[in-house]
Amino acid sequence: MTKRIALLGHPVAHSISPAFQQAALDACAIDARYEAWDTAPEDLRIAIERLRSGDLLGANITVPHKVEAMRFVDRPDALAERVGAINTIVHRNGLLEATNTDVTGILRALESAAVEVRGAEVLLIGAGGAARAVVVAMRHAGAARVVVANRTPERAAALASLGGDELDLRYAPLDAADATFRAAASRARIIVQSTSLGMRHGPDERANPVPAELMHRDQVAFDLVYVPEATPFLEAAALAGARPVGGLAMLVHQGAEAFRLWTGAPPPVDVMFEAARAALAARSTAVGGGPEDA
Repeated sequence: MTKRIALLGHPVAHSISPAFQQAALDACAIDARYEAWDTAPEDLRIAIERLRSGDLLGANITVPHKVEAMRFVDRPDALAERVGAINTIVHRNGLLEATNTDVTGILRALESAAVEVRGAEVLLIGAGGAARAVVVAMRHAGAARVVVANRTPERAAALASLGGDELDLRYAPLDAADATFRAAASRARIIVQSTSLGMRHGPDERANPVPAELMHRDQVAFDLVYVPEATPFLEAAALAGARPVGGLAMLVHQGAEAFRLWTGAPPPVDVMFEAARAALAARSTAVGGGPEDA
């Protein structure tokens, strides 16, 4: 019987995860199909219950469901509990186990770009579900301080517990004219952009939260957005002499870890990257659609 893996989000039609996950399944001769299920928030519980079917290996969970989906699984692991959000569900013997492979994706993307996190001060743009994974990843990698810049102080404050005793977690207004934000941008060794700003077909395609004059050559600028490859944030970073790191590696590496959990097979990461890049190239000539983070 052909197995299935689902991607639950809203919208999901433009996600490239089906392209690179199916390529990986085919390369490993695994009889399974990766499907995109466009799932409105009010239908999330029903969609997750469908994952208990015997032909389903599990699912990816993407925006806007990563936090809410935790309510409907049986066993979120310690990492998911720490992040407060899930992006991967594994179906085992009728039970739905869940984790957050975004943390692994972030760490492996930075490692592959030879970015040293230990001891670094990090400026994090945004305080949503992806930002929660970034804070946990920075804590795991030994960052010294994370300054969370967000327009809503209450959302940034909700991340406070993620730092634990090891990570100094602070807040700054997301305002390029604010002195606290400007100082944090100047001090940061790594700036991570975790919002949808600059995302093709997103709410504000040309937006960049950190102007070039606030960045410098001793910094790494990491954008979790992967379409376009050169977001306005990364273009500004390059203009300032900072080192830009795009979001495709994070996407593929989080997907590779999910693949390993669903199938028990080593993920063919090179195949996944090749398929992801091909899907992006094909979509760059198409009209409509936008990126997802899974």
